[in-house]
Amino acid sequence: MRFGTDGIRGHADRDLTDALASGVGRAAARVIGPSADHRAVIGADPRESSARLVAAVADGLASAGVQVVDLGIVPTPVVAFEAARTGALGVMVSASHNPFHDNGIKVFGPGGHKLSDRDQQAIEAALATDVTATDATRASVNAEAADDVAERYRAHVTGVVGEDALSGLHIVLDAAHGAGATLGPAVLASLGAHVTTIGVAPTGRNINDGVGATAPGALAAAVVEAGADLGLALDGDADRLIAVDHSGAIVDGDHVLCILACDMAARGVLAHNTVVVTVMSNLGLHQAMAAAGLSVVTTPVGDRAVAAAMEEHGASLGGEQSGHVILADHATTGDGILTGAVLAAAVARQGRSLAELATVMTALPQVLVNVASPGRAGEIPAEVTREAERVEAELGDTGRVLVRPSGTEPLLRIMVEAPTVAGAEAAAARIADAVGRHRTADT
Repeated sequence: MRFGTDGIRGHADRDLTDALASGVGRAAARVIGPSADHRAVIGADPRESSARLVAAVADGLASAGVQVVDLGIVPTPVVAFEAARTGALGVMVSASHNPFHDNGIKVFGPGGHKLSDRDQQAIEAALATDVTATDATRASVNAEAADDVAERYRAHVTGVVGEDALSGLHIVLDAAHGAGATLGPAVLASLGAHVTTIGVAPTGRNINDGVGATAPGALAAAVVEAGADLGLALDGDADRLIAVDHSGAIVDGDHVLCILACDMAARGVLAHNTVVVTVMSNLGLHQAMAAAGLSVVTTPVGDRAVAAAMEEHGASLGGEQSGHVILADHATTGDGILTGAVLAAAVARQGRSLAELATVMTALPQVLVNVASPGRAGEIPAEVTREAERVEAELGDTGRVLVRPSGTEPLLRIMVEAPTVAGAEAAAARIADAVGRHRTADT
């Protein structure tokens, strides 16, 4: 298997074998090198396959002489936070927003940053020549006290937004039956919010199932029913956030970035008055940031690309429409709980509803169509590219077209923005039809 846009990911029983997971542990230890004290921290989301994969990765790390600390069921950003805090290598076992039968492995270097393309390629090369270790002398695997991990992270978020920053707010939190099911509500409540929860009863098989950041309809209904001020939806590993205003309207990652950018700029903490986004961000974000006098840097898809560009440009805010938001002054990776707390704090501090704040951006109608890849992974057939170019030429300055291979699934993702929903749907259908024609011609 190869690294995609966010680690190694695949079907837990078919693709992610114990041997592969153990090999990733050994390869990561060799390629990344020893941490300050030859230590690694590992966490997982609550999928039924996670315990097996954690044990296998830990075995691989330990066979390379690494002291492994098992953090238990924790969000991805907590693994990054602990890696940054201790200078340890970090590993997260999670398939993020994928269904329960998938799982994945994300690796963080000492300091809590996701690996570079070069490091990932080196791990892949090491995996290709991996020989299972036979050395019986291995470092032990120790379990970190869950309460200690949670308290350190809670104190960190409190330090960012301030004590009682959410006092007076009624927030509905949807934790996607995932890694943030316990920690998310506890953190928000400790900041003074009245918290109503959904998606906080993981069974190992219900993660992301009709709840969470990829299915915010359940949260929208819960917010309206509870008469809450706003809602926050995490994904399975809690590294992304989608919000909902009091009326049930979705506030996606682009709107969150616009709200935070304007708030941070007003407080003088938006470095270089710059926001980093990916090619998937709506044209409306670019228009809103230009109107606010702020600069935008655009990267390929993936929060690793966003993080790299943020470092290059010295930016303090970046993220994706899907809800990965990186607050570089306080985190090394996307963090749904932290982002939700910062967003809610902006609502409380400004005394304006989330719906009011979200009017800073008007999104163009955007249609995203996923179709099965017609050829080899990572390739876009020339016929499909030509049709996409024709559509984009017809739209001119009034819209945008993006066709890209998925980094996590065998799909082509077709995104079209246009002045109307009907126009965007028709344009996306034309490109999807081109994929179908190519597939038919190949059979």
